[in-house]
Amino acid sequence: MQKSQGQIIFELTNTLNKWRYEYYNLNAPSVSDEIYDRNYDELKRLEDETGICMSNSPTQTVGYAVVNGLETTVHTIPLLSLDKTKEVEEITRFIGSQQVLFMHKLDGLTVKLEYESGRLIRASTRGNGSEGEIITHNIPAVEGVPMEIPYKDRLVVTGEAYILKSTFEKLRETLHDSTGKPFSNARNMAAGSIRCYDANTCAKRGLMFSPFAVLEGFDEHEKTAASKFFKLNKLKELGFSPCMFFMQMKISTENDLTATIEELRFLAEDGGIPIDGVVITYNDIPYSRSCGYTGHHYKDGIAFKFEDELYETVFQGIEWNPSRTGEIAPVAMFDTVEIDGCEVSRASLHNISFIKELELFSGCRILVSKRNMIIPHIEENLDRNGFDKSIIPSVCPCCGLQTRVDSSGAAETLHCDNPACDTQRLRQFVHFVSKKAMDIEGLSEATLEKFIGKGWLHDFMDVYRLNEHAGEIQQMEGFGEKSWKRLWDAIQASRETTFERYVIAMDISMIGNTASKELCRYFSGDLNAFETAVDSGFDFTQLKDFGEILNRNIYEWFREEENRNLWEDLQKMLNIEKVTSSVAETTENPFAGLTVVVTGKLVYFTRDTINAKIESLGAKAGDSVSKNTNYLICGEKAGSKLDKAKKLGIPVLTEQEFLEMAGEA
Repeated sequence: MQKSQGQIIFELTNTLNKWRYEYYNLNAPSVSDEIYDRNYDELKRLEDETGICMSNSPTQTVGYAVVNGLETTVHTIPLLSLDKTKEVEEITRFIGSQQVLFMHKLDGLTVKLEYESGRLIRASTRGNGSEGEIITHNIPAVEGVPMEIPYKDRLVVTGEAYILKSTFEKLRETLHDSTGKPFSNARNMAAGSIRCYDANTCAKRGLMFSPFAVLEGFDEHEKTAASKFFKLNKLKELGFSPCMFFMQMKISTENDLTATIEELRFLAEDGGIPIDGVVITYNDIPYSRSCGYTGHHYKDGIAFKFEDELYETVFQGIEWNPSRTGEIAPVAMFDTVEIDGCEVSRASLHNISFIKELELFSGCRILVSKRNMIIPHIEENLDRNGFDKSIIPSVCPCCGLQTRVDSSGAAETLHCDNPACDTQRLRQFVHFVSKKAMDIEGLSEATLEKFIGKGWLHDFMDVYRLNEHAGEIQQMEGFGEKSWKRLWDAIQASRETTFERYVIAMDISMIGNTASKELCRYFSGDLNAFETAVDSGFDFTQLKDFGEILNRNIYEWFREEENRNLWEDLQKMLNIEKVTSSVAETTENPFAGLTVVVTGKLVYFTRDTINAKIESLGAKAGDSVSKNTNYLICGEKAGSKLDKAKKLGIPVLTEQEFLEMAGEA
């Protein structure tokens, strides 16, 4: 394929800079002055002819600027992230029948470039997605950015500023971050360098720029306006060097997808280009826009992340933390290791079975990862030497009473059976006042700990007697008359509650939002009916998604006299909202057992009230449209959910049609 003039200018610029470096810095020129001059003249001729001039062109003699600080700028088009996966199967589902681009997921810092009348007017970082920092002064120190282009309309380009692996290895021993520590990886060095106040400093870091998207511009022709592929190729004509990308013309098998991903990975490794995955994005721009976005990511693309890297460190011991259920959770402590720029020294060990399997002991070498780039996890013990029983404590670290190992489940767990254990009690109160339970704003964990310490909270009913200590509370640090009033108002408001919240607040193991809603549906929101079912030996496994373990948990909870007393006494202090629907109503309608999704602005319902109505009919209120969706209820200003429902052949109902089918119109 014949190179464009923009590509020739890009390559000539880099070649001449390489020769200049050899001549001035290494005192070892690899070409004669005649060859250098001839290429220099050719570059100058092409720049004058095309109007393209790269930021690091040797024909420019402008010095590097220095600023006192970085100003901010608002991104009118948000620079959001992408959803992530490690499953090729999910990529297959994402592609569907759409044409897509596969491209390197460069590991650096996202930068936005804005051009007006053929000149770069502003460069900025991604920042938080809606607001970034202006780093225009550093662009002359970055390879791959044209300062002047022949395209005179507005052009906005996003891409990645990064440092090649070979450059990072040369610089890492001599350069340090703002805290005085050596840079841990090339991404951190790139991010720190592009934000330097002094462009002379930035110029020594070997920063490169590769675009991956055109946000504005190239809409004059139908073909470029509708295709990311054509827009990226247009950038090459202007002297940019976009990140490597392939266009996938049709649905591929998982083997084909894996081969494409591996090819991109190999090409990056071969060129020393830092990547941490591959991006798959829809090529069709109008379709991409119809997909919409969340507050975090655009829905027209997905990032395939490579397997988590492993880091070696030394295991030091286990910290045991009692929970509200009495189970004591083990947390590993190890020598600090830096992963993806974050210092990590702790990771969950899950249970005793996991500890036994790893054969952990103090001083052993372990391999640690951050699964999905988020959760620290111990993957392996490099010094296995048998299980050390002494690593499991015989007494509770909180109350000092004897612990118990429970082997009845799939994994062995450690327990403290002392109901008066302070840590357990605190965790139970934290759960009781949480948003999904009694929803009492103002009772933070720290406040609860203080109240328990003063002897004001022994059981949940005591929360509703805190007015007996109002005077003392108002004298406490952080409290006063107004803050006490806000807290007491929140406590009083929580007296008006629902069946679901009450059951969740009781903290029956494995009963959360879904299980409590199913119980509410079956027993029509009647707590007494639920209790009677327990007393009569009701088989809860007949309810949707209720298994033997959950059935057993319910009976074990009610078997405890203290729990039974709490169940009955607390109800006397509250007003439980009545539910009018019955089992017959939730099963004898066309929506029972189906999944219903809502989109657009409704007339008769808010989003919460229509979801509640859907669930009262025995259906599931879904969040997104998929092949498992049975109906889409559509209001005004519907978005991408409507488009997807039509493509999948899912029945679409108006609000009125939904009410008619439910027998309420």
